[in-house]
Amino acid sequence: MIELEEAERKGWSPYVAGALVGLLMVASVWISGKYFGASTTFVRAAGLVEKQFAQERVSKMDYFMKEVPKLDWQFLFVIGIFFGSFFAARTSKTFRSQTVPPMWERRFGPTPVTRGIVAFVGGCVAMFGARLADG
Repeated sequence: MIELEEAERKGWSPYVAGALVGLLMVASVWISGKYFGASTTFVRAAGLVEKQFAQERVSKMDYFMKEVPKLDWQFLFVIGIFFGSFFAARTSKTFRSQTVPPMWERRFGPTPVTRGIVAFVGGCVAMFGARLADG
């Protein structure tokens, strides 16, 4: 428990991080006229991959006629999430590589396969909800 409290003290202030995200949101709307998000980018990425195998089918799908699969600023934003979180963890010295977090291990056991399956299903549910809300 002490180890967790030390890691929390080293992390970024939630007020500073929230303010920076707010400024980024304002800049996003001001520059592009759109809110930033990730779910559309994941769908577009899937469309780009699928295009490599079935170009004709993707070009005829109603959704991809409206949202063309492309690499754009939102795609770079999603990539930036990965690198930004890595940078934040490294600079706060809280980065550690682990397949099963200690809290998960105490509650459900040390099996990384179970953790991976639950994380995948949870991601699918979250993505379904985001797409259902047109996000």
